[in-house]
Amino acid sequence: MISFNYENDFEIDNIQILQTWIERVIVSENFELGEINYIFCDDDYLHNLNVEYLDHDTLTDVISFDYTVGNVIQGDIYISTERVADNAQDFKASFSDELHRVMVHGVLHYCGYKDKSEAESEAMRSMENHYLKVLKDIS
Repeated sequence: MISFNYENDFEIDNIQILQTWIERVIVSENFELGEINYIFCDDDYLHNLNVEYLDHDTLTDVISFDYTVGNVIQGDIYISTERVADNAQDFKASFSDELHRVMVHGVLHYCGYKDKSEAESEAMRSMENHYLKVLKDIS
């Protein structure tokens, strides 16, 4: 099950399409869908989580807490819609494209992708781009 929760005034569109897309990503990566909760929030909310749980005193666009057991993907993905909007401007992307990128980014972490090194970041970006194309095919 994929659910969408809000700690700010944001609300996501096309819920069914996005749920189908995320499930396809998980199946394509040879995992099963358990429960994923997306929590959309503002910078302050996500910054507080970053400090409290990760000991990082910085702003970020996405934090994922992985509760995967075996092959069943489970977790909470927190997304700052403020950061997404700023990043979209910085990267000259649409808000929805940047939002979808961070949504799949969290799931890819659950599937084993890392982004600590340059090589890992490149592999992550490649998979994000691949799955963004899959979303466009579904929409």
